Amino acid sequence: MSMPNTLLHRVGERERTVIQLRIDGQPAQALQGDTVLTAVLTQRGRLRVHERSGAPHAGFCLMGACQDCWVQLADGRRLRACATPVQPGMDVRTDGGWR
Repeated sequence: MSMPNTLLHRVGERERTVIQLRIDGQPAQALQGDTVLTAVLTQRGRLRVHERSGAPHAGFCLMGACQDCWVQLADGRRLRACATPVQPGMDVRTDGGWR
């Protein structure tokens, strides 16, 4: 059995406004009201890789308490992917270059 290309699949509520953003340099789309975590996981199968083990991570608590979903914007600001709504033109970096 092969792994899906994305971790999350949208099954409803598709009529919201489409937001254009970039994830690790690649064009991506999300829907208005999505969190950054939702945007990333509807595009691929992980949020980031763990800085020590290299294992894929997709967030843990999903409510901003565990510190497992930190990502960075291209301008250097860090944010919790699970608690931050997407904004048009965001340039999200999950590749760990800030560690």
